[in-house]
Amino acid sequence: MSDGARRLILSIGGVACVAIVLFAYFVLLGDDSPPPAPVAEEKPVASAQEVGEDFAAAWARADHAAAAALTDRPDVARAALTSARQAVGPRTLSVVLSGPVAESGESARATAEVGWTLDDDRTLSYTTEFGLARRDGQWKVRWAPGVVHPKLADGTRLALRVAPEVAVVDRDGRPLVRGGASVPSAGRVLGPAMVRAAGGESAGSPAVVIVDGAGKEKAELLAGDSAKPITSTVDIETQAAAQAAVDAVKAPAYLVAIDASDGGILAVAQNSAATGTNALNGLYPPGSTFKIVTASAVLSAGAADAGTVLPCPGEATIGTRRIRNDGFELGAVPLTTAFARSCNTTFAALAADLPGDSLSAAAARFGLAADFEIPGITTQTGGVDPANGTPQQVENAIGQGTVQASPFGLALMAATVARGDAVTPRLYDELETQVNRGYEAPAPGTVAALRTMMRAVVTSGTGSALGRYGAVAGKTGTAQFGDGRVAHGWFAGYRGDVAFAVLVEGAGTSGPAVTAVGRFLGGL
Repeated sequence: MSDGARRLILSIGGVACVAIVLFAYFVLLGDDSPPPAPVAEEKPVASAQEVGEDFAAAWARADHAAAAALTDRPDVARAALTSARQAVGPRTLSVVLSGPVAESGESARATAEVGWTLDDDRTLSYTTEFGLARRDGQWKVRWAPGVVHPKLADGTRLALRVAPEVAVVDRDGRPLVRGGASVPSAGRVLGPAMVRAAGGESAGSPAVVIVDGAGKEKAELLAGDSAKPITSTVDIETQAAAQAAVDAVKAPAYLVAIDASDGGILAVAQNSAATGTNALNGLYPPGSTFKIVTASAVLSAGAADAGTVLPCPGEATIGTRRIRNDGFELGAVPLTTAFARSCNTTFAALAADLPGDSLSAAAARFGLAADFEIPGITTQTGGVDPANGTPQQVENAIGQGTVQASPFGLALMAATVARGDAVTPRLYDELETQVNRGYEAPAPGTVAALRTMMRAVVTSGTGSALGRYGAVAGKTGTAQFGDGRVAHGWFAGYRGDVAFAVLVEGAGTSGPAVTAVGRFLGGL
């Protein structure tokens, strides 16, 4: 073939190839429709069984949003499920379908076993049922209050009732602290103290209950586990009598009563006028009630006995100190008479001959230097500094000078005489008193003489107004303070095992305190 023919054939072939490529390009360019989409797989519809199981699992794990989304009333369901869990506060919640969900056309029924386990390991267990319905091809739990518990209805809810209601009782088992607050019979001083001792709230396990919208209990689902309440030494009748006695006084008045046999605090009362201090720890000069201590020091030293005849002039100068009686003189009388009539000159003269530390040592034998930690309350008893000379010793002998005591301290002093031994005060049977500094009572012979002398105060002395209240024994006291123109009134004593002390601030005499003691003893 010639070269010209070969070139002609190649040219024709090239044109044909270009034509074919151009034809294909324009064909493709002319079809601008998108490629066909892939066929999606159809998502399977959850069965009633699966929806019921998912709902139970979400409720159990506290995913209330997920659980509520599976119901036909999501907002209502979520609020109800959240409220129930917050009310019961379970450590764990178990919700398990107890069998297959029963389908019937467009509706179904599920049964679940529910268990709320509380922090104290008690479990509220029950069976609940709920319906399901198919809406737009999807299964939904039909929400109702009974889903949470079969006894719930519209307007009701789960709640806890704290138990037991009573946390502290008196010695006879009567309530003093109920539902975290003291009852009126506990008194102004001891009531708040007992709430503190009880932890401010009742002990024991709560009950799970159903309440209505007003909080009124409709049903109990799980009973509370009532713990044994704390038993106090307080006696409600004694406390009531003490409170009535001080409430009848216009001036600030205080009364403390102790069971001398076991140290139990029976009552602590003060009236509404007594706002500046406390019957358990407020310190005051005790006046002539302190002659119990002075007489003990004299008897223990052998300086005199109850029958020793001693002078009781109306006034006397002892060292540099001028001592007067309250407008009387007795002449020569037995020590018991001088005590019963509260002869300052007799006791000041006797004390002046004793060592300077004798009165402080004697006071300690009645608990007036003791230190106790009693759960729930703070106490001070009192004390006296050793005398630095005759003038101070003379003042201390009649309950002035450096002598200080609280109503609690003088009640302890009286209890020591009544018992004849040291007394450890206490307020609860289950909570022990810690004795930081204890004491030893005077010798039995000294105590026996003091009992005779204190009884004479009532039978023939300054406390004779109490003669109609039985075998009362004690000592009156008038204690000057400030510039000496005002005085407190006291009485400290006992009847049987009930030892007590009464203080009336600014009374001027012991008369108002004696009257208050009469009201107290008359109310027992």
